[in-house]
Amino acid sequence: MRINVHRQNPHFVKLRTISIVLHFILVTIGFEKITHATEDAKLTRPNVIFVLADDLGIGDIEPTNPQCKIKTPNLNRLAQSGITFLDAHSPSAVCTPTRYGLLTGRYNWRSRLARGVLSGTSQHLIPPDRPTVGHLMKAAGYHTQMIGKWHLGWDWTYSNDASSGKRSIDFSKPIINGPDINGFDGYYAHCGSLDMPPYVWVDTGKATAIPMREEGVTKQQDPYGWYRKGPISPDFEIDKVLPHLFSQSINHIIERTHDKSRSTPFFLYLALPAPHTPIVPVPPFKGASGLNPYADFVMQVDHHMGQLLDTLEKQGVTDNTLVVFSSDNGCSPEANFQILKQHQHDPSAGFRGHKADIYEGGHRVPLIASWPSTIREGQTTNRLACLTDFYNTLAEITKQPEAKGGEDSHSWMPLFTGQGQYTRDDLVSHSIGGSFAIRSGEWKLCLSAGSGGWSAPREADAKKKNLPALQLYHLGKDPAETNNLQSEQPEKVKELLEILATQVKRGRSTPGPKRDNDRTIEYLPKSLE
Repeated sequence: MRINVHRQNPHFVKLRTISIVLHFILVTIGFEKITHATEDAKLTRPNVIFVLADDLGIGDIEPTNPQCKIKTPNLNRLAQSGITFLDAHSPSAVCTPTRYGLLTGRYNWRSRLARGVLSGTSQHLIPPDRPTVGHLMKAAGYHTQMIGKWHLGWDWTYSNDASSGKRSIDFSKPIINGPDINGFDGYYAHCGSLDMPPYVWVDTGKATAIPMREEGVTKQQDPYGWYRKGPISPDFEIDKVLPHLFSQSINHIIERTHDKSRSTPFFLYLALPAPHTPIVPVPPFKGASGLNPYADFVMQVDHHMGQLLDTLEKQGVTDNTLVVFSSDNGCSPEANFQILKQHQHDPSAGFRGHKADIYEGGHRVPLIASWPSTIREGQTTNRLACLTDFYNTLAEITKQPEAKGGEDSHSWMPLFTGQGQYTRDDLVSHSIGGSFAIRSGEWKLCLSAGSGGWSAPREADAKKKNLPALQLYHLGKDPAETNNLQSEQPEKVKELLEILATQVKRGRSTPGPKRDNDRTIEYLPKSLE
């Protein structure tokens, strides 16, 4: 009876008419988009994209180097929408160990890999029971996807050729122990660096095409675009790999933000093969920088990042998506430092050394994070950070404070929000040759006589010259690491060695129960053991 009374009420009829008209207007102007925005606002968990460049120096992009001679407008755009770290570091000065640290929140030197990197045929490095950001995000209800350069090993199936007796990869057989055992629902990847065969795309355990020939380019043929000879699939085109991987990623984002998938947040780990060798910029980027092919390639990376950011905007998910951009280590000599210097461009932005080194140029990297709904735009920070910190940052975002991994991870959330206490005060760095450095505040102790890597003096030369086995620098006063204070500051040397010894012994550098390292860790130079 009451409902009949309301229907006959003239005021009710008027309100109902207004409601119908308003509904029509909302549909006309794009009610579907408004509904999506409302649904996105209800999601407390952001989508997460981590883009890891390869061999990109801190001086190679404008947000982290005011003197940069390479134009990077899209990374500028990303920086303007979030926070730029000016004292951020990869856990290692080379590829494989940094990727291990990023995904596990644990320094790689605790693993079985004591030095160097893996190849395109190496067995998997991260066991399935080692917690990763992939596992973390799956536990929080995310869809997890890896695209790009894996370089952490997976297990090919081998067979013996009856005629030659040689053992070779059977590309028709499944690939096991890939990113899928490390927490990723799916992956589309190349196993090693882009200059390491085999050149085969693997889509979640299966090669997309079988190699029918071998291919390679020598340094003499192309000092920038060289890559080692090996099997290559017909669908693997070296100079198209970078745009192809961004295309795969953009399609994935569109798929995951479609109506049917929109309620499930996604985590995308996009590991770029560039600007690492082969350095193969394509038109219109070829020659665009006016410097050299390396700078052209950096510009191409920046362009594709713009395409990715545009996709997020088009899909209406920019505000609730955390985008992090960084690099796995400093710039490689393959960029041709002499040519770049002639154009007043320094990939290390004044810091000493480059890729592979224990010096700052080896492991100080660009790091930008954008999350418009949470991070205030246009910020910079001088707080110490490491890529291992990504793990505990995600643990805090997804409200999993008791996550089992992340032994060397500190959450960035206090820096993102301005709330809470940021806890990273020290850092352990590692070079390609296995040399350690321990940083606390502005003080840095290198446990090596030389660079620990490729720049002068290399370890053998440093020892021949009887250089001190330890190097102590005050980065606040001497960011270029030119004045070794180890003989003048013995107490500081002792203090830093004690910090490192404790972190090695405890199996972690964060609070929590003692953990085991995967091997016996030798960190002191042999002359001091």
